[in-house]
Parts: sequence; C-alpha cells; structure tokens
Amino acid sequence: MKDRVQIHDGQEIDSALTALAEAIYERHGSDVPVLIGIRRGGMPLAERLAELLGAKYNQEISLGVLDINLYRDDWTRARSFPKVGRTEIPVSLEDRLVILVDDVLFTGRTVRAALDVLTDFGRASRIELATLVDRGHREMPIEANYASFVVNTLPGEIVEVEFSEDGPGQGITLIRDLDDSPK
Repeated sequence: MKDRVQIHDGQEIDSALTALAEAIYERHGSDVPVLIGIRRGGMPLAERLAELLGAKYNQEISLGVLDINLYRDDWTRARSFPKVGRTEIPVSLEDRLVILVDDVLFTGRTVRAALDVLTDFGRASRIELATLVDRGHREMPIEANYASFVVNTLPGEIVEVEFSEDGPGQGITLIRDLDDSPK
C-alpha cells in the first residue's frame, strides 16, 4: 500500500518559481540565459521560468528541451528499449549561459546524461542547474545552483511533481510504500 502526502501545493510552487527566476536574474544581470528543460518533468518548469524571466529581461527567452534516454548509463539494463523523445534546441549554445531545468534532483544521473547531450550542441560559456526539488541521495558529484525545495527522503521514497494544464504544478507529493516501512 502507498502513502501519498502532499508536501507543497500549487501556490507554493508558483511562489518558489518566482523566487527562482529572481535569483537567476539577480545572479546574471544582463546575461540572458537559454533555458533547457529535461524532457518530461523539467519542460513545464522551464516554460514557466521562461515566462517569468522574459518579463524581467523584457524579451523572449530561448527555450529548448532535451531527451536524455539514450545517454542514460542504465538504459542497456532496462527490460525494454527506452522510449526516445525529441531533443529540440532552437539556438546555438556556443558561448551562451545555459540553465538546465529539471523537476526533481535525486542521484544526479539524469543531470549527468543531460550534460553529455548538451556537449553535442556546442560549448556553453556556463551551465547551471535549476530544480524544483532537491531530495538528496547523490550518486554523482552534482549540485543544483538553484533549488526551490529541499526534501529529506529515504532512498525508496518517491517525490512526484504534479503538473496542471495552465501552470507549472498542482503540488509536490511524497510517496511512501507502507509495505516496505520498518516495523
């Protein structure tokens, strides 16, 4: 049996993303970033950040999406072949500030794969990582430059970000398997 506990609601997510955009803008001033969302969870967040940053910079923010499935270090162990989506990066990354966006940072393996993909598109001047949730348990030396929420979890727990049609999220849910909990 699964125990689902909402730990942050949509309003908290909106406030956190506004603060995240402000932190990026304050750190970089006139250096306008390219936002790259990691396919699935990172894309809605990157889209919302692009809107917020576009208002601050008074211009449209370049936005792309990465699919990291073929760059994962575990795809050959999977039972079936990975479902590969498109990677779309509409501008050159050469000498550009790139903000890589994902919803949850866990082991660091997804980000490592994303960095491998990005190098195929040129040499950015700087790559930073923005995440909505940092849940720890790193297996790689990767750290977010911007993390809205730090959630302490056990390795077997799941952090799920639920997205809505008109915004970045409805909530962040912590999922525990009650059958695996210590007795």
